[in-house]
Amino acid sequence: MNKLKTTSLICLLILLSNFSIGQTSDTLIIKNNSDRNWWAGIIGLGQLMPLQKDIDVNTYGKGFGNQIQPLLLSDQGDVIWSESPLHIILKSGQLTVTSKDKIIHSDGHQNLKGAYLHASNTYFPPSGKTPDEILFTSPQYNTWIELMYDQNQKDILKYAHAIKNNDYPAGVLMIDDNWQEDYGKWNFHEGRFDDPKAMMDELHDMGFKVMLWVCPFVSPDCDVYRALDKKGYFIKDKSGQTAMIRWWNGVSAVLDLSNPDAKKWFRDELQRLVDEYGVDGFKLDAGDARFYTGDLDLNGLTPNDHSKLYGEIGLDFPLNEYRAMWKMGGQPLAERLHDKNHSWEHLNMLIPQMLVEGIMGYPFSCPDLIGGGQYISFIDGAIIDQELIVRSAQCHALMPMMQFSVAPWRVLDAEHLQAVSRSIEIRQQHKDYILALARQAAKTGEPIMRPMEYNFPNQGFVNVVDQFMLGEDILVAPVVEKGARKRMVQLPKGKWETHSGKVVRGGKSLEFDVALDELLYFKKR
Repeated sequence: MNKLKTTSLICLLILLSNFSIGQTSDTLIIKNNSDRNWWAGIIGLGQLMPLQKDIDVNTYGKGFGNQIQPLLLSDQGDVIWSESPLHIILKSGQLTVTSKDKIIHSDGHQNLKGAYLHASNTYFPPSGKTPDEILFTSPQYNTWIELMYDQNQKDILKYAHAIKNNDYPAGVLMIDDNWQEDYGKWNFHEGRFDDPKAMMDELHDMGFKVMLWVCPFVSPDCDVYRALDKKGYFIKDKSGQTAMIRWWNGVSAVLDLSNPDAKKWFRDELQRLVDEYGVDGFKLDAGDARFYTGDLDLNGLTPNDHSKLYGEIGLDFPLNEYRAMWKMGGQPLAERLHDKNHSWEHLNMLIPQMLVEGIMGYPFSCPDLIGGGQYISFIDGAIIDQELIVRSAQCHALMPMMQFSVAPWRVLDAEHLQAVSRSIEIRQQHKDYILALARQAAKTGEPIMRPMEYNFPNQGFVNVVDQFMLGEDILVAPVVEKGARKRMVQLPKGKWETHSGKVVRGGKSLEFDVALDELLYFKKR
């Protein structure tokens, strides 16, 4: 074959990869992107979507603190998928996607909704199951901000009783890190828990379901490490030695969950806690792909694959929560956003990140902790912004899940505390609708919380990321700006009933007064 023919063939292949339906390759280039808006499966960067600026991100061994899917969707009906991590470059109007595996690009799915439903049905079909339904019907309470590393029986019960004494409904109570004897030694610490079974019984009698924090790490200083190391249950480095992984709580070994025996050991440890103490479920933390990078022997898998193996543990426990995940769309796993700072900037990330979560196949999602989950925001004389906690609670109220950690009754005055209580009332009024959407998501894959563009394609809502649809019928427009007492809402065409019962006509932007204790939402008439 001469050079001219070779060059022509290469050009033809590039052209086909750009425009053919179903074309596969390991590099995809799409030029002249001005007519398309893209969403990528990087939940931790959801505030950048639809992609507005040049971007260069590689998801190999990197999850940006949250869930990942090897997926891109466009508002013109494009779907880009690979079974392996994607390297995504958007520059000067050209989209370049590379992967070590085949990249499948299909188009013609009309709009964002059509593209998502094709991706869901093709690559991560819904399982038909939801996580434990209490995650949707009641608020969740995490002990982290109040107790941090001093998890103990006395203060956990004190926190639980305070929830009830303040007339908050019982729900899931998550006992966070450091309840255990050591990392990998999953026993209640005897110095902090006098009678853990009695504690569990008391919490159950109060109406709570209880989750325990766990991780895939094992401290090298404990006897469990020595026993498991002899059995070869840990990730090794290239020299064949057990690898020591640096994470936020020091340096530890990490379970090799590609080893069926190691996976069984971990699952059995969790089941023992269920059987012996009546634990209802687990917050499975620290499964980030980044912990499996470096000079490691991964048995031919990617770091992301090891994150997925950790995710599979949760399938055995319907009451679960994850923060990091890879390629587990459509599964009955509760996915939480990465810890946010106690700041208005981070509050503004909640809606766009949650919206991307839904259209990437993770409908059972939780928007971090009310007021922020970064403990450093609440220590060393930190100033608490009471209004921020109120507006954060209102954001959570009509999202798929609602989770507290900092105790509102401890940090708020009467006015702000009443406003938070009002957000819980709104949640309780809509819990049956939210649960119905969760059950629908389990069957159809459709998000519970949806971008405006998803429900109303090609009507000018592409860049509206400060309001959202709850299912088909409820539009939610929280206040996310400090001091705001007015809010512009972009209403689609038709009649909409406000939260106060007034009927307004859409098809335009309208400004509404919003008191401190108000959450704007509208029902389609």
